[in-house]
Amino acid sequence: MSEKTVVLTTNAPAPAYVFSQGVKKGNMFQVSGQGPMDPVANEYIGAGDVKVQTRRTLENVKAILAAGGSSVEDVIMFRVYLTKREDFPAMNEVYGDFIKENVPSGALPSRTTVFVDLPYEVMLVEIDALAVTA
Repeated sequence: MSEKTVVLTTNAPAPAYVFSQGVKKGNMFQVSGQGPMDPVANEYIGAGDVKVQTRRTLENVKAILAAGGSSVEDVIMFRVYLTKREDFPAMNEVYGDFIKENVPSGALPSRTTVFVDLPYEVMLVEIDALAVTA
């Protein structure tokens, strides 16, 4: 049985004290839900702009994947959490561009999108990812 390995990078926001940025076990790699926080400034960005927030959130996920020796190409499932149904088309546009840029194989990952309340009012989006590596 393989051990769990915690993945941590300064290229994404620091995790809250009760969870890790990412955890690997065997060939599975789960990235915790990320939000639109700038890891350098340590503050949420893009208040009211789901496009800006989606891009920053996806870049945070990508940074954690990279820190764990993985990439967006290895993601089999993204889960997207939005606070407003009307933000779906704008989020989806940014998400689609990001996937085109980062999944050169064209083998699109699975995705689920749900509408929820998020921990901080400024957050319009949160995204997590499950990757599998060889």
